[in-house]
Amino acid sequence: MTDTAEHFDVLIVGAGLSGIGAGYHLQEKCPGKSYVILEGRDCIGGTWDLFRYPGIRSDSDMYTLGYSFRPWTEPKAIADGPRILNYVRETATDNGIDKHIRFHHRVNRASWSSPDSCWTVEAERTTGEGATEIARFTCSFLFMCSGYYKYEEGYTPEFSGTADFAGQIVHPQKWPEDIDYAGKRVVVIGSGATAVTLVPEMAKTAAHVTMLQRSPTYVVARPAEDALANKLRRNLSAKLAYHLIRWRNVLFGMYFFQLCRRKPDRAKQLILGGVKMALGPEYDVAKHFTPRYNPWEQRLCLVPDGDLFKSIRDKRASVVTNEIDTFTRRGIKLKDGSELEADIIVTATGLILQVLGGLEVSVDGRTVDFARTLNYKGMMYSDIPNMASAFGYTNASWTLKCDLTCEYVCRLINYMDRNGYKQCMPHNVDPDVTELPSLDFSSGYVQRSIAKLPKQGSKRPWRLYQNYALDIVTLRYGKIDDGVMQYS
Repeated sequence: MTDTAEHFDVLIVGAGLSGIGAGYHLQEKCPGKSYVILEGRDCIGGTWDLFRYPGIRSDSDMYTLGYSFRPWTEPKAIADGPRILNYVRETATDNGIDKHIRFHHRVNRASWSSPDSCWTVEAERTTGEGATEIARFTCSFLFMCSGYYKYEEGYTPEFSGTADFAGQIVHPQKWPEDIDYAGKRVVVIGSGATAVTLVPEMAKTAAHVTMLQRSPTYVVARPAEDALANKLRRNLSAKLAYHLIRWRNVLFGMYFFQLCRRKPDRAKQLILGGVKMALGPEYDVAKHFTPRYNPWEQRLCLVPDGDLFKSIRDKRASVVTNEIDTFTRRGIKLKDGSELEADIIVTATGLILQVLGGLEVSVDGRTVDFARTLNYKGMMYSDIPNMASAFGYTNASWTLKCDLTCEYVCRLINYMDRNGYKQCMPHNVDPDVTELPSLDFSSGYVQRSIAKLPKQGSKRPWRLYQNYALDIVTLRYGKIDDGVMQYS
C-alpha cells in the first residue's frame, strides 16, 4: 500500500473512447484543473483494444461514433477495429492526453467523505515483476469512463455436453491469437452484432460457417463508404464536411428510431424488404431474418456492403434457426434431432453488463447499492456527490452522449468554482417521480442484468429520452442549478 495519496481535481477511470474524450474536454474547458486517467490494462483503447476477433468493427458510422472535436477523415464510414483504435490513440497523443494516463491501475474502490469534500480511490497497481500493490489517490470529482460490461469475461450460457466436443470452443471476448480456422467447419452461436461480423469474415477462408441462432435479429445493410461524405470532404474543409454528415446521420437515425416506435409495421417492411432483395425470393427470410419483436426493441445489426448476405448467397455461410439440445463429440445436436458438425464453435452469446466497472462505492461509510439509485440526466446518481459516468445511447452512437456528458461535467465543475461550492449531488425531492427500468430493451444481455442497474425516473431530469437533439438542449444549454442538484 502506498501511504501518501496523490491528489487530483478530477480522476478519470478508463482510457478507452470515453476516457480520452473526457481528458480532451477537461483540458479545453477546465484548463486550470489537474487530472489523471487510471487504466487497468497496459494500453489505450478499451473495447477497441480488448476485442481481437476477425472483422471487429463498429456498428455505428464513424461520423457519429467519432468525437465532436476530431473529424473522421478516412474513406470508410463503417470502420474496422484497428482503425478506430488508431483514431482513439492518435487523439490521445496529439492532445497530450496520453501523458496523464497511469496504466496497470485497476480501480476497485472509491469512498466519499463529506467533511473533506473528496473521494479516496484505491487502485490495484501491477508492478513490473507482476506483483500488485494498492495505490491510493484522492480527487474532488470522480468521472467513470469504464464502459458498461465486464472486461474479464463474456457471457456464455450453460450448454450441456461441452466437455464432449472434440474441437475448439471460443468466446469472441477472449479470441486466441493462434486459432486457425482456414478450411475448417465453424458454427457461430448467436445473432447479434458480433455474430453478424464474424460470419462473413471467417467465411472468407473457412470451409463453411453456420450462424446458429435461437431467434432472428433485424439486420440492415449499409454502404461501408459514405459517398456523399467523401465528396463533401473533397470540396469542403474536413471539419465542415464532418459536421454536416454527422448531423445528417444523427437526424436520419432519430427519424428512423421514431418510425420504428410509431409505425413498427412500416419499419419492419422496409428492413425485411432490404433482406429479401439481398437474398432473393427463394430464401426463407420469414424464418431466419424476421424477429418476434418490433424494430429497435433491441439494437439493429449493421452489415457493411451487405457482407453477411453475400456470404450466404455464395454458399460460404448459412443460417440455422433452432435451439441447442447438447454439444456432441462432432458438433451440436439441435432440438429437432439434427446435428451440426463443427471443428470450431464460437459462442457469440453476449456480454455481462456491469455498473461502473464493478467499482465498490461508499458515501460517508455507507455502501452504495446502485440498483437503488436514480440516474440523473443519464450520467449522475441520486445521493452520490461529485461523481459522473459516461454512458452512451442505446439507439445511436455511444460517443454522441459521451461528448455531451463531458461538456456537462465541465460546465458543472466551472459553475461550482464560480460559486465557491465544493459538493454537488442530485437528490430527488418530487414524490410523484416513480422508478422505471433504466433501459427499455428486450435484449438478453440487458434483461439478465436489469435488476442490478440504476433506475430511471418517470420524469425529468431522472428520465432517459435517448434523444440527442433533446439532450443538446438540456445538457449544453439547460440550467445547471435546476432545483434537483444540491450544492454545498
